[in-house]
Amino acid sequence: MIYLRPMTEEDTADIVAWRNSPGARKSFIYQEDFTPEGHLRWLHEVVQTGKAAQMMICEKETGKAIGSVYIRDIDHTHHKGEYGIFLGTEEVRGRGIGTQAARLMTAYGFEELHLHRIYLRALSENTRAIRSYEKAGFVKEGCLKDDVCIRGEYKDIVWMAVVREDTHED
Repeated sequence: MIYLRPMTEEDTADIVAWRNSPGARKSFIYQEDFTPEGHLRWLHEVVQTGKAAQMMICEKETGKAIGSVYIRDIDHTHHKGEYGIFLGTEEVRGRGIGTQAARLMTAYGFEELHLHRIYLRALSENTRAIRSYEKAGFVKEGCLKDDVCIRGEYKDIVWMAVVREDTHED
């Protein structure tokens, strides 16, 4: 149903609109407003320097971008990075696209970035996302009680990871 392509400056308007939409924002740990300037700074200072890999999720049939997926905080010493995703609109959610994107991005992380471990953090109340991550191969590793405070309310954070079993560092 989908493919991934590198994110470009031309994707800025979509990224900002999607990231600021109530449907996407409620799932993020950091819920501040997203700006074009902040996104371009992220693209130039983080993505283009290799500290993160960020891709656009595109429909195979139309080529239309419908979301974004990334691995950030890439640590080449310990061969790990943090996974994240957001889908652009409510119409594309609940169709298995997030699971498919997670599988594609973790394969990219293992094969192209040579990572051994890809982890993520999710709000414990985001059960739809957690089920999607599990279908993509992520395993729950723990839950941090009252780990973040969002709009005055403490929330639990679930940690999950997928590990490439066939890598060894000599």
